[in-house]
Amino acid sequence: MSSVIYERLRRNPKFDELVQKRGSFARTLSAIVLIIFYGFFLLVAFEPKMLGQPIAEGSMWAIGYTIEMAMFVFFWILTFIYVRRANGEFDDLTAEIIKEAQKETK
Repeated sequence: MSSVIYERLRRNPKFDELVQKRGSFARTLSAIVLIIFYGFFLLVAFEPKMLGQPIAEGSMWAIGYTIEMAMFVFFWILTFIYVRRANGEFDDLTAEIIKEAQKETK
């Protein structure tokens, strides 16, 4: 694509909408991940005894291990949500913006 088309893409109001939506979504997911991740490490630092306790009487699974495995699964779910939205809504909006820019050149 030429620099003229790039300029048309950037001037399109839908481009600003795309950048805002994608950035907002990425910041929200990043905040969720960081809060959970560092929250867990705060528990490790300040409540290590609690994390070593079994989740139930006679269980071999400790609370800390269970939380860590739940975090692992939750982060994969968040990744799936991001990829699905990126490949759906964001790609559709990108294709729309490109079509509009190409129409202007014809």
